[in-house]
Amino acid sequence: MVVKGVRVFSADGGSVKRDVFLDGNALGCRVRDLADGDFCIFPGFTDVHVHFREPGFSYKETMESGRAAAARGGYTDVFTMPNLSPVPDSAEHLRAQTQLIGEDEHKVGIRPYGAITVGEKGETLSDMEAMAPYVCAFSDDGKGVASPEMMKAAMVKAAELGKIIAAHCEDMALVRGGCIHDGSFARENGLPGICSESEWAPIERDVELARETGCAYHVCHVSTKESVEIIRRAKESGVDITCETAPHYLALSQYDLRDEGRFKMNPPLRDEADRLALIEGIKDGTVDMIATDHAPHSEEEKSKGLLGSSMGVVGLETAFPVLYTRLVKTGLLTLEDIVRLMVSAPRARFGLPEEKESFSLWELSEEYEVKPEEFLTKGRSTPFAGDKVFGRCLLTVKNGKAVYIAPELV
Repeated sequence: MVVKGVRVFSADGGSVKRDVFLDGNALGCRVRDLADGDFCIFPGFTDVHVHFREPGFSYKETMESGRAAAARGGYTDVFTMPNLSPVPDSAEHLRAQTQLIGEDEHKVGIRPYGAITVGEKGETLSDMEAMAPYVCAFSDDGKGVASPEMMKAAMVKAAELGKIIAAHCEDMALVRGGCIHDGSFARENGLPGICSESEWAPIERDVELARETGCAYHVCHVSTKESVEIIRRAKESGVDITCETAPHYLALSQYDLRDEGRFKMNPPLRDEADRLALIEGIKDGTVDMIATDHAPHSEEEKSKGLLGSSMGVVGLETAFPVLYTRLVKTGLLTLEDIVRLMVSAPRARFGLPEEKESFSLWELSEEYEVKPEEFLTKGRSTPFAGDKVFGRCLLTVKNGKAVYIAPELV
């Protein structure tokens, strides 16, 4: 199949326009000719923050359903968080996960995090040394490490091992049972709020620990304007720090909330001023990358409104369309920015080499509706359900073999 006039992006964000031949035999799939359209090829996206729920919670997601969703979203590599059962806090517990992942180079790459503390309980360091060769970094995602002494010990060990600490920054003493941002929607609807300080105060603490220990430090799912400013100042002063945000924090704010479980995530959707600060942080290099925090739950777990539903939304299949529609088409970001945020920056920070034969093909001109019932993930809870977006993934290739092909190409 020949696709004419494709804009082909490289990992450095540069692009050229050319006719592209896709050999179905080599890709291991059947492909048919495409009609005219606005086509782009991107290097495979990398998501450094997903929850694939195995082992322990396969009713929410499995390695294979997660991989399918990632491939449909144009991702060829993802990093899985450790809030599992068993928690990967030792070589033995990590093995329970790596055996499920397998070693097929022609599937979406899955790289696990190791836990910072045993059971993610914040009391005892995990066996970081034994896990170090097999994990992308260390995190207690889903929980903040409350003890500064414990976090410092983890940073010292991570620096010794040449590994990143990826921190879920949340001070539970400040959360106080909140379910959404402590703002106007919470007050008007009588819901308990989560203050911004619960995020930025732990970041402020950890920045000083990272400065002291020399640890490579990465902040997960940044959502507040104060966090952006703290990270900006830390970078200026030479701290080895990076951070991520997620598409929903860039596209939505508390003013988009409805009392439905699909709008409940942790951290919560913040104020419009926070959203704009995140976009500014992307523009000036403070915010390094975009990750989805893809967090599937069962329908029952997400059916209890903002107060009673589980925290977390899915995002792998909507990330690029949402970012392209809300930020690129509106002129806030460029496609070159997207490649930096979703390809080159995450791979550089976490030490993944470039893969020349891993890419995705997108058609950008056709508008369509986000329909969760068509997702390949087991999760269906997204704040973007029913939204009209542009950007449809037609093909994703990992190391020369197709891992996703859209029905219209078959």
